[in-house]
Amino acid sequence: MPKDFNANEVRVILPGMPEPSDTAAGPAEPSLEQQIAAYQREFQDLDPQVEQVVSALQRLNRRMNVAYGRQTAALSISNAEWEVLKALVVAGAPYQMGPGELAKRLGLTPAAMTHRIDRMASEGLVTRERDEANRVRVIVELTQEGREKWVEAMRMASVFEEDLLQDLSPEERGQLGEMLTRLLCRVEDAQPDADGRLTDLD
Repeated sequence: MPKDFNANEVRVILPGMPEPSDTAAGPAEPSLEQQIAAYQREFQDLDPQVEQVVSALQRLNRRMNVAYGRQTAALSISNAEWEVLKALVVAGAPYQMGPGELAKRLGLTPAAMTHRIDRMASEGLVTRERDEANRVRVIVELTQEGREKWVEAMRMASVFEEDLLQDLSPEERGQLGEMLTRLLCRVEDAQPDADGRLTDLD
């Protein structure tokens, strides 16, 4: 896959996808060092070591989301639709969930979930049928086309992710994974209700 990755900007260029214009990007974001220096100027109690870690994670997350968004766009699905495909795949065969289960898993309101399922059903990514054993219950099921979209998205993401981590040895990757997992566990303990969305993405 044609791609170019550097520390200042994540750019994944896919066949048939126009390369983003640099002239439309706006003013360059200050470097981490410049940002931390500005923070220290305005807030003398800042711990620059902590701020470097947190700011680097924030920037990495933002740029990774942009890269993943470009990949899903190349497959003609949205990030919101990808989340549903992922939830159904993670549920395991036969890749079925109820709308309420999906809404809870994705942190969405029932109305937003219904809207998303409607759109995905019209695109052939999922089906929505009444449960024969309980006619009140609706079952959302992944279609073959939906699973193929998920597999292709994963294939594209794995290329990007391997490129992202190419400068780290297997030992460093393991250490980084363990450290990030520890940070994740701490924030999940401190913010147990923060796994959903503050507002619906739809």
